[in-house]
Amino acid sequence: MKGCKRELARTEMVTMTNMCMVFDGSKVLVQDKKDEDYSGITFPGGHIEKGEAFTDAVIREVFEETGLRISSPQLCGIKDWIQKDSTRYMVLFYKTDKFEGTVTSSEEGEVYWLELEEMKKKKLAYGMDKMLEVFLNENISEYFFYKEDDQWIEELK
Repeated sequence: MKGCKRELARTEMVTMTNMCMVFDGSKVLVQDKKDEDYSGITFPGGHIEKGEAFTDAVIREVFEETGLRISSPQLCGIKDWIQKDSTRYMVLFYKTDKFEGTVTSSEEGEVYWLELEEMKKKKLAYGMDKMLEVFLNENISEYFFYKEDDQWIEELK
């Protein structure tokens, strides 16, 4: 029974999502997200459905939001934090340069190709500057933040 209690202490509720940097040379596919909670320039992505494979989920989300069918997405990092209700929110970061189809915007926001250096000058969605560091720097694999004394502490690991 001791082992069961310890095991329960190690479990937590988690919301799983994904985000994908689709690139073509020096251009990246961006989405100008139109959402009350999260707006600005970001990469496409969304929720992983219960029981869905992570790779299938990112392929599906990119298609739903951009019209492109990506292949061979490579996991390259994560973003995670603990929400007010003690649920961990996790975003799996992928990138790929393998895609086909025609770019089509969705109700979530306009989608278009942009030079990576130009993207950095746009109004980015919250935290996107730090997320770019995870996507682009092989020595960084996690963007983690937590609250301490009512202040958010952000760390790149």
